[in-house]
Amino acid sequence: MNTPWGTAPSYPHGPGAGGGPGWVPPSETEQLLYEATARGDVEAQLRVLAGAELYIGVPKAEVDAEPDMVVWRSYREPTGESCLPVLTRGMLPPWHPEWVFHRVSLKWIATFDWADPRQLLAVNAGTPARLLLPATPQHRAIWLRYYAENDQPTGDRLLALRHGALHGPLAYGLACGAHLAVQNGVPWNEVGTVFHDYAKERELLREHWGITERAGWQRQLNALLDARNSPVEPDFVLRVREQLRSGLGETPPAELWRETAAGHAQDIGARPSAVREIEELVRRIIRYESRFRADGLLSPDGRITTLVAYDYGRAVNLARWGLSARFCDPYEAEQAIVYAGALSKSAYHSWEDFSAGFALGRVLRFDEEEYGHFYEHNVVAHRLLTENEGSPWRNIPWR
Repeated sequence: MNTPWGTAPSYPHGPGAGGGPGWVPPSETEQLLYEATARGDVEAQLRVLAGAELYIGVPKAEVDAEPDMVVWRSYREPTGESCLPVLTRGMLPPWHPEWVFHRVSLKWIATFDWADPRQLLAVNAGTPARLLLPATPQHRAIWLRYYAENDQPTGDRLLALRHGALHGPLAYGLACGAHLAVQNGVPWNEVGTVFHDYAKERELLREHWGITERAGWQRQLNALLDARNSPVEPDFVLRVREQLRSGLGETPPAELWRETAAGHAQDIGARPSAVREIEELVRRIIRYESRFRADGLLSPDGRITTLVAYDYGRAVNLARWGLSARFCDPYEAEQAIVYAGALSKSAYHSWEDFSAGFALGRVLRFDEEEYGHFYEHNVVAHRLLTENEGSPWRNIPWR
């Protein structure tokens, strides 16, 4: 399989990629595989692979022509064995406009129609994390058992790549998109080859954002960076509260806030139904803030001043999704992410403030006071990002 980064199974991964003391595993997955292989522990290898995302490289043109078809090409080892190659996420090669990846699982691989039972599964071929596994029907039955026993949900995890951005403006911007990285179970600090995978990104962008080409992606990104994607009413009522607080020297009573917001809405010509919606919105925000305090998303006397975090945080992820879908290049994605980080810094005073703003924007959009999975994802992400020692929020100062 000829690729723009060489002939499989050789993939460039920067300094130390050839192994030896200079090589640092990109993530825990590669480290565990490397250690298991070094001690000849096949069971440990399979446990790691069962919980890992695995990737098959293909030409972009092929996926564009047949999005649902996976063409898995073999290669031959120098010793002559025929192998089908996959990579773990940390060993993916640099982004390329014409080469993309299918995300698969060990279960998918085990149930694949292996034409030749003598073929081997090559994981991370050409890298220090390389391992070759026999793929006879008996072996693949064992893979299925390990998958059933060790597969873990991919969402709500704080992950990072050791060679990803960890400091500086790019890392800061990526940290502003960490809520959705946690929810999707992808590394928070990666601007690279995939987010989920190419076909999945194109599908999700089409279904949820109406994006089918670069121009549409750019329009939606601009709307997020301009804080024009979310409804205007929540920030309207939050500004009213801040104005009242400035005049009173303290947070206004709920009734005064509600009446003042409704009065301002009337003054600018809102219909009676819209005025009633403003009043109910104030009540909803009060209830959500109370729940946020109980769940630790706000301090006992904390309040939310703006919801622009929800647009800026999604802008970071839309840049990553657009890169994965090949609607932009890495430079464009990184510039958008850095800009979203700078906008976030100017709008909030801390990571906790930013997080509460993002969470409220999201639940007002989707939760309908059900306190369901949209709400719970926010709570889990907030706790992971504020409490985990490896979190970017614990290692990158807000100011």
